[in-house]
Amino acid sequence: MSILDMTTDVNWLSPAEAGAWRSYIEVQSDLVNAIERDLIEHGLTLGDYQVLVYLSEAHGSAMRMCDLADVLQLSPSGLTRRLDGLVAGGFVKREGLAADRRVMMGVLTGTGRELLERTAPHHVESVRRRIFDHLDDSQVAALQSIFDAIACGLAADADATA
Repeated sequence: MSILDMTTDVNWLSPAEAGAWRSYIEVQSDLVNAIERDLIEHGLTLGDYQVLVYLSEAHGSAMRMCDLADVLQLSPSGLTRRLDGLVAGGFVKREGLAADRRVMMGVLTGTGRELLERTAPHHVESVRRRIFDHLDDSQVAALQSIFDAIACGLAADADATA
């Protein structure tokens, strides 16, 4: 007897939905691991790379630590752990805000910007080779639409539980 036979009040996935779900589950960790392997050659994890990108895009290449934690979806202690290696490597520094010493900022250093500039072309090539070289324009548009719809659903769930 399968689990499907035991519970009749569940809205089970259709065969197409189950196939899509399994395809996602089976590829997502392999994809992230492959992209991570390419970044490790540059001494970075995907999480480290994200920190450098967000800081590089921020005004003055600096963000309040609480804001950086939010965009990275990390707890304050998770952000501390994420930044420790980048700080030790001289790629990011922590500094208090002059106007309010209670506020800690994450700041991209010149060395961090240089690392990002060296790494970004290789990372983009990795993403292109592992994802976009296998898709046509309509599939790329569909992929964005799919993830935008999922993000809206997750945001609505978060709002409903807040």
